[in-house]
Amino acid sequence: MFFVFFNVMLFFLSQIVDSYQKNITTKSGHDVTLPCRAPNNNIIVVEWSRADLDEYVLLYRDEGSVLEEQHPSFKNRVDLQDRQMKDGDVSLILKDVTINDTGTYECRVVQGGPSPKKRVINNKPICIIYLSTGGHTEDGSVGLIVGLSVSAVLLVAAVVGFLIYRKHQQQQSQDPYQPPVELELV
Repeated sequence: MFFVFFNVMLFFLSQIVDSYQKNITTKSGHDVTLPCRAPNNNIIVVEWSRADLDEYVLLYRDEGSVLEEQHPSFKNRVDLQDRQMKDGDVSLILKDVTINDTGTYECRVVQGGPSPKKRVINNKPICIIYLSTGGHTEDGSVGLIVGLSVSAVLLVAAVVGFLIYRKHQQQQSQDPYQPPVELELV
């Protein structure tokens, strides 16, 4: 029983650590913003990619989009929400969403250092967003409600399981001695 409780607690900790991941659901034909914020303002390259594609969704450097390396299905359909990237805002706007846009989007940035020679290149994505189409909301609130409900049920089950385990342990510790069974020989 303790093993179940331990696994449930690991699940919740992993959800906290991976809080930069987000699910968004939208309807086909709508525009959607994939929100992302970098830790500082000195951003010189923004790369939005999708895990299943070899080309970029959007590559932005030198204050402009690099169109040569962009996947054809995203041409003239994507842009940064704020090209000046004020306050580290590197959110992506995806226009006229289709069912083919469903997938996992990742955002990576290259940040300039205090001198032109120093750059911070982080290969880990700063945002991971799963976009699905055909749902009823654009902000992922249905997914959030379902996720929180499932988490609450799991938490209650873990607490109840832990309490049952402790009660069982206490009962065993109160009466540890069992007298030996005497056998009568005939």
